[in-house]
Amino acid sequence: MENHRLERKHCLLKPFLSVVPFCMFLVMDIYWKYDTRPSCDGESYSPSEQLRHQKSIMKSQRNARLIAATLILYWLLYSVTNLVVKIEQLNQRVERLKSKE
Repeated sequence: MENHRLERKHCLLKPFLSVVPFCMFLVMDIYWKYDTRPSCDGESYSPSEQLRHQKSIMKSQRNARLIAATLILYWLLYSVTNLVVKIEQLNQRVERLKSKE
């Protein structure tokens, strides 16, 4: 029964693992936007193109912050859950040792 509870806690994090590929997609999108950005060649750059480029940069920066926050949150959830599982396993060991004595 106790082992089943421990396995369930690990299984709770599996759906959150889907954020990692999503973050990789966003990183690739940011890289693609950076790689294909137009160069500013003096007068050939209209104000509307400048505004569009600035908006694109702001969105990329927002996505970068989103990626960082998401990965940090996932890492924290995984770490805390892992610690809880380890604590419960140690408690089970202590109970087994007490019952053997």
